[in-house]
Amino acid sequence: MRVLPGRTDHVVVVGAGLAGLSTALHLLGTGRSVTVVERDATPGGRAGRLDLDGYRIDTGPTVLTMPELVEDALAAVGESLADRLDLVPVDPAYRARFADGTSLDVHADAEEMEAEVRRFAGADEAAGYRRLRTWLTELYRVEKDSFIGANFDSPADLLGPSLAKLAALRGFGRLGPSIARFLRDERLQRVFSFQSLYAGVPPRRALAAYAVIAYMDTVAGVHFPRGGMRALPDAMAGAVADAGAALRYRTTVAWLERIGSRVTAVRTTQGERIPCDAVVLTPDLPVAYRLLGKAPRRPRAVRWSPSAVVLHAGTTRTWPELAHHTILFGGAWDRTFDEITSTGRLMSDPSLLVTQPTQGDPSLAPPGRHLNFVLAPVPNLEVGPVDWERVGPAYRDELLRTLEARGLTGFEASVETSHLVTPRDWADMGLAAGTPFSAAHTFGQTGPFRPRNLVDGVENVVLAGCGTTPGVGVPPVLISGKLAAQRVAGTPLGALRARNRTAIVT
Repeated sequence: MRVLPGRTDHVVVVGAGLAGLSTALHLLGTGRSVTVVERDATPGGRAGRLDLDGYRIDTGPTVLTMPELVEDALAAVGESLADRLDLVPVDPAYRARFADGTSLDVHADAEEMEAEVRRFAGADEAAGYRRLRTWLTELYRVEKDSFIGANFDSPADLLGPSLAKLAALRGFGRLGPSIARFLRDERLQRVFSFQSLYAGVPPRRALAAYAVIAYMDTVAGVHFPRGGMRALPDAMAGAVADAGAALRYRTTVAWLERIGSRVTAVRTTQGERIPCDAVVLTPDLPVAYRLLGKAPRRPRAVRWSPSAVVLHAGTTRTWPELAHHTILFGGAWDRTFDEITSTGRLMSDPSLLVTQPTQGDPSLAPPGRHLNFVLAPVPNLEVGPVDWERVGPAYRDELLRTLEARGLTGFEASVETSHLVTPRDWADMGLAAGTPFSAAHTFGQTGPFRPRNLVDGVENVVLAGCGTTPGVGVPPVLISGKLAAQRVAGTPLGALRARNRTAIVT
């Protein structure tokens, strides 16, 4: 693994999102001095927040899986997850409601889920689920350290026993057909393949290896932090500060001062100069490349994932049809993916994710009220250059009508406050192509082919975040921070932590 040459005693981390906070914790665990600079007034980055009319709204991710990755980052500085975060399991992980009126609860527990599949689709499908669960678990075990948790310097780094095992598991096939090998019911196939949209690729084209995303939520399970998702960056930032790092909020980086191929200081828009030995950049790729003054050459331009419209709605009532996370599937499937990834049209028969975080923590809304997060996948601004300032209000009304048609009768009348986020808003936040999901996980943007976390010609800068290795989603972003720290430290982090533990916790 290539590591940064020269001194790396003081590292400036640009961005206090989950990637930056993960990086900071892992670096602090190696004994480095760390300064984190963040343009916003609070930590979180894309895991943002909005307080509106007594509602405490999370504007970023709502699904938390693999909390052991948070535990790993906190352990780097002698902290524990239980001391920093009140985390509760979400059961069911999802409720899936289909256009034909049927409904399925997705449980992480194998026995519960097998019984639910048997009720829903019969004994043969229940047996198929068991075989699918075994395959998902084997995929994750093979990919965990050798692919998801690995720094790549070239495609040759893939070569080895793990590659052969992944091939034997048909990980280089296509996701949709792979799920269909185990489940014949088309509704069940959707439940275990829709996750590829997080990776920016339709199930029929996504690599089967990305079934590990389904493992993370349907096998490992979904969790929720009391206080909302904002409690996660708050907890990590608190640990970063208590471990001795400097956290600088409301501080925007203007440019990087360089001598030759080394960055010697970070310059802020306030005119401040922060000297450093190394820098970790966590903004979206175009912003990071602009700060570096260069972008790596690629055979093809980066392909960006679809975007999303999110409606945050505070309501005066709730509905028994809703679980903490509910997927309202439309009748169409392949056509909707074509619309948002290829033709640039809004979904003609949308599938929606509805999250009601007040089921996990009623204090996120005023007494007797409920907070709803409605996510609709839409084309990014490159694929579908929609005039969202004009279309946004009409699309909000269409979403409300769709929710009513899917069984949430009276939803529109119950809304007392709302906030709409469109691709135009994501773009205004500095996110490429107006998508919060960054670079799509096509084959040419996966593993060693994904934009690397090192940039040739700049020897002491590392990238972290969803645009680089390993990719999109809360677990990969947390891992990206650890991988960035490994590039700086140059030694397996566990060994360095053991060496520095006494100094860290005393």
